[in-house]
Amino acid sequence: MNREELNEEYITRKNGASKQVKPLRKLKRIDKKTSYEPEYQGQHEAPSIDIRIEGEKPPRKPRPEEQLYHGLHEKGNDEDMDEAEDFDGSFGKRKKKSKKDAVIKCAAILISIVSIITLFLNMPILWYKKSGQPDERVSIITYFKKWQPTVEIEGELEKPSKDFNVDTDIVNTDFTDGLDLPQLVEGQYTVLFLGFDEDQELTDVIWICQFDIAAAKLNILQIPRDTAVPNYTSNPTTKINSVYYEGDQSISKIQRVVNCVQDNFQVPIDAYITTACFDIVDIVDLVGGIPIHLDNEIIYEADKRIPKGDVVLDGKQAEWFVRFRHEWLQGDIGRVQNQRRFMAAAMQKILSIVKDEGKLKLYSYLNTIYKNKWIATNMSVDDLSKLADFGATLTTDNVSVDMVPGEDAMYYAYDGVEYSIYSIHKKATIDKLNEKFRPYQKPLLPSESNIIEYVDEYNYQYDLYDDTGMTFEELETATEPLRDPDKKPWWKEDE
Repeated sequence: MNREELNEEYITRKNGASKQVKPLRKLKRIDKKTSYEPEYQGQHEAPSIDIRIEGEKPPRKPRPEEQLYHGLHEKGNDEDMDEAEDFDGSFGKRKKKSKKDAVIKCAAILISIVSIITLFLNMPILWYKKSGQPDERVSIITYFKKWQPTVEIEGELEKPSKDFNVDTDIVNTDFTDGLDLPQLVEGQYTVLFLGFDEDQELTDVIWICQFDIAAAKLNILQIPRDTAVPNYTSNPTTKINSVYYEGDQSISKIQRVVNCVQDNFQVPIDAYITTACFDIVDIVDLVGGIPIHLDNEIIYEADKRIPKGDVVLDGKQAEWFVRFRHEWLQGDIGRVQNQRRFMAAAMQKILSIVKDEGKLKLYSYLNTIYKNKWIATNMSVDDLSKLADFGATLTTDNVSVDMVPGEDAMYYAYDGVEYSIYSIHKKATIDKLNEKFRPYQKPLLPSESNIIEYVDEYNYQYDLYDDTGMTFEELETATEPLRDPDKKPWWKEDE
């Protein structure tokens, strides 16, 4: 029975009714060779047959934007996607969302990596060993902070057993200066700075640099190299600059000087920095020189001259400047006074580096100095960076410099030779220490100091050096020390 006969029979059976029923449309098999090929289902799957009603339009091929994303590694057509619309007509938004998702995923991966690294760096996996202290297990970060790259040059300092008479009315259990440093007295951090001669035996520069952290100040006490300290050196001159090399042979060289300073001036020394005159050359050249004004030409030697006026001292000139003493009327005292001007100029240079180039630049300079061992210190990387941070906040009006009160004197040694020394004025010195260098300690008594006077207070010739204090702000306009006309170089006598 064909299709037409089936239609007639269906009409007849419909309750005998003559109602016309729409005949079934012919089904047509789609040729596989049409332009609309079925989706490939796999090598071992039977091909699917697309059956449609005759006369019906062929199904529309999905546009690229309507195809579902099947995985990270499938290819896509970026140009088509740029122009495509999503199922809801907003495919552009979907693209933006995809980029955003990718950024979020990358950020999440990066954060995970950073977290893992941070966790690793903070894990206590290294043993930290320090002389006189028990070994402890620390993290890599803590180990780096505690690292003392140049401590092996001079060694560690012994922890003093003496009582520094801390004023508990000020430094009580609640007192803190806000800076976590290994301090002997809370509120202050004191560094002994020593500058060596060419042979690195005599300490021709001796400065006590006390950072009054709680008061945001820096006070510097200059000790003339000729200061007499007979109980601390075997040298017949009794001069303090010989203590480093000819002091108590049972302790380290740096400890000899530290003990001498602490016993005589009763200022606790937390750390030290040493450098040689030839290292100053490299340090000054590193930072690009030190600007300064010179009232007159300085002639260190016949072929080593620094012109007068506004100049920028390079490394060699800086060395000549701080060591020059021949023409000063007061000899070594004149040199000490002239070194103040250099300190003030160097302070201005440091402040300009922080202002113009940033703290990171200052840290890079410190790192270079550390790396090349142009200084020796027992301070750790962390200690030095904290101190540099504090120093960068100081201004020239809260940095002051004083010299130990005293006078020149002649001393007849046991070897029968007469030496020129600097005799300390004990009372004036103790007054100076109590005023500026013992802010968190009880007042120092004369009996607590080991200072020995070669000229007693009833026979002082002058008190010219009993009050030489100046701020760095005042030093910016200070003139050079007095010159002795009789010491003028012979080749300049006619000038």
